[in-house]
Amino acid sequence: MLERVRAALTALPPAEQRVARLLLADPRAFAGLPVTELARQAQVSKPTVVRFCRSVGYGGLADFKLKLAGSVSEGVPFVHRSVSESDSTGEMVVKVVDNAVAALLKYRNAAGAQAFGRAIDALADAARQGRRIEFYGVGNSGIVAQDAQHKFFRLGVHTAACSDGHVQVMSATMLRSGDCAVVVSNSGRSRDLIDTADIARRKGATLIVIGASDSPLARMALAANQILLPADHGEDSDRYSPMVSRLLHLVAIDVLATGVALRLGSAKLRPVLQEIKRTLRARRYVET
Repeated sequence: MLERVRAALTALPPAEQRVARLLLADPRAFAGLPVTELARQAQVSKPTVVRFCRSVGYGGLADFKLKLAGSVSEGVPFVHRSVSESDSTGEMVVKVVDNAVAALLKYRNAAGAQAFGRAIDALADAARQGRRIEFYGVGNSGIVAQDAQHKFFRLGVHTAACSDGHVQVMSATMLRSGDCAVVVSNSGRSRDLIDTADIARRKGATLIVIGASDSPLARMALAANQILLPADHGEDSDRYSPMVSRLLHLVAIDVLATGVALRLGSAKLRPVLQEIKRTLRARRYVET
């Protein structure tokens, strides 16, 4: 809800902008205040408060506050609180975890079901036809690509993960129509991945990009009528290794793997997965 309000802020009339800023300053207080007090603090009329709620897509003040109350009750901070050197260990733990939880909830609300549906259909079709599914990533994203390969090969599909730029180019060159190339990138600006994605697309493979929506790689996917699964989270990657964005990428991969498993059907997959579990169980030490 708050992201929707922020996005609409500049398009609202000046009076409604004051209501929006009051909301963004303290969402919890906004949810509990009567319309008279909201109007007084925003220095607007009571009808303006109601018009603001309708301008951002809700039925009125009651509908807006009901949904807002449900949102704030999740207990997640609305603005990321940066960790500082003066924080205690307990405060640091809370801030880091809250940041991750807030990002995941935002991703849940923003994730496009239609784009995920297209990606799952393409991957499931490739699996049924015995086509190749290749996962590409470099650096931190290469770790996500390896996790994706680990999830998908258990479904009985032909899949591989490549994190070396030269191997990626060779792999993409061998793709054909019906194959899928899943490219994971936090920045969407890696030259190796952009070149690999372009080769895969020109070879006729379905290109699925997981990463920042405002990036060269994402724009390539959209321009070529391929599939983009945006995963946006502001992290200063120049100062430290991105972590929350990797969590979002892993969640996206998990959604894809779950969707493909459902498309392929449990009757086919269950015996294979049960046999894998039995095999792994024999590899574990048992306490005596």
